[in-house]
Amino acid sequence: MDPAHPRPAGAPSRVALTPAAALLLRRLGEEHGPLMFHQSGGCCDGSSPMCFPRGEFRTGGSDVLLAELAVAGLEEPVGFWMSADQFAYWRHTHLTVDVVPGRGGGFSLEAPEGVRFLIRSRLLTDEEARQAVAGVRPDGE
Repeated sequence: MDPAHPRPAGAPSRVALTPAAALLLRRLGEEHGPLMFHQSGGCCDGSSPMCFPRGEFRTGGSDVLLAELAVAGLEEPVGFWMSADQFAYWRHTHLTVDVVPGRGGGFSLEAPEGVRFLIRSRLLTDEEARQAVAGVRPDGE
């Protein structure tokens, strides 16, 4: 699989953004440059998606790139990563990144904004599940 295209043509995305999340990402991108998400495994910040300047959170062979999220107004897509162990639990879900009032993870870029990113999830349909299985890749493959 081409590393620049983390999912096969025609495969559904596993991750989406609400309009509020896209708007916040545009603001954060203007201030911090290219961005990335890493989905927490439930330790310090629960299961919050953490937003970082791209490359600030180091990914490796134990991480899975679920999506490259195109955001209108940002030149580069926002990568959405999750640990492979966490993905084993969430592999049957579609994730939507949203924004709600409140204090999020202290290391996530939105923390000073008085809001936090959160994940809303639903089960993949049978057809989405068949198509999406081939759409994730370990880092560097």
